[in-house]
Amino acid sequence: MRAQFVLSEIGVGLRRNLTMTFAVIVSVALSLALFGGALLMREQVSTMKDYWYDKVNVSIFLCNKADAASAAKCAKGAVTAQQKEQIEADLKEMPIVETVLHETADEAFKHYKEQYGDTAIASVVTPDQMQESFRVKLKDPEKYKVVATAFAGRDGVESVQDQRNILQNLFDLMNGMNIAALGVMGLMLVIALMLIVNTVRVSAFSRRRETGIMRLVGASSFYIQMPFIMEAAFAGLLGGAVACVLLLVGRYFLIDHGIALAEKMQLVNFIGWDAVLAKLPLVIAIGLLMPAIAAFIALRKYLKV
Repeated sequence: MRAQFVLSEIGVGLRRNLTMTFAVIVSVALSLALFGGALLMREQVSTMKDYWYDKVNVSIFLCNKADAASAAKCAKGAVTAQQKEQIEADLKEMPIVETVLHETADEAFKHYKEQYGDTAIASVVTPDQMQESFRVKLKDPEKYKVVATAFAGRDGVESVQDQRNILQNLFDLMNGMNIAALGVMGLMLVIALMLIVNTVRVSAFSRRRETGIMRLVGASSFYIQMPFIMEAAFAGLLGGAVACVLLLVGRYFLIDHGIALAEKMQLVNFIGWDAVLAKLPLVIAIGLLMPAIAAFIALRKYLKV
C-alpha cells in the first residue's frame, strides 16, 4: 500500500510540473552527455598517444656538403664514415634504444619524391641536398632527451628531432577541447541542479496540504520526502538514459557512419564500442543519484510540514 501511494504521488508530481520536469531531463541529459563525451575524449587522446608514440622515432640528421657550407653546426664539414660508425655504435649500446635504422641520402631522396613528387619544389631538389639520418626507435618515447643530450652538437650531427613534437599540437588541441567540454558540462550541471531544486520546491508547495495531513497522522519525514526524491531521481534517470543514447548515436555517426571518421582518417586508432559501453553505467548512476541527493538537500531546507 505504501509503495503504491509513493508511486501515485510520483505520477501526480510529474504531471503537475511537466514543463519543469522536461527541463530537468534535458539539462541532465546534456550535462551528462558532455561529461561522457569528455571522458571518451580523454580516453581517445590516451589511445592515440599509446598508438602513435609507439610508432614515432627520434631522427638524428647528419651533416652533408650543403650543410657544411651553410649550417653553423656543420662547420667542421660533412659527416665522415668513421663518425657515422661511431654514432651508430653508440646508439646501439644505449639501453633505451630498441632499433636503429640508417637512411642514406639516396633513400631519403626516394622517400621525398614519393611524398612530394607532384610539387614544384620537388623538381629542383637533388639527392646531394638530402641528409643522411638515423631513425631511432626508443623503448620509452618519453626519454627522448637522453638521446638528444648525447648526440646534439656532436661532430657530424646537424640536428636531433623528436617526431612526437609533430603530434603534440594535435594532442594539446584535443586536450583543450576536452577542458572546454568539461567547462560547459559544469555550467549545464549547475543549471540542472538549480532546476531540480526549484522543481522540488514547487512540487512541495503545491502539495503542502497533503504533506501536512501526513505529518498529523504520524508519517515520518523520510516517508513524506520520498515521493519528491523519487520524482527527481526518475527525471534524472530519464536524463541519464537520453545521455547514453546521445553518446551511442554520437559514436555511431561520428566514427562508423555518417561523418565516418574511421574511413576518412584510417591512420587514427579510434576508441571502440567497449570504451563507450563502459562509460554508460557511470552516466546512469550519476543521472540517478545527483538529482536524488539534490532533492533530499532541498527538502530538508524547504519542506515545511
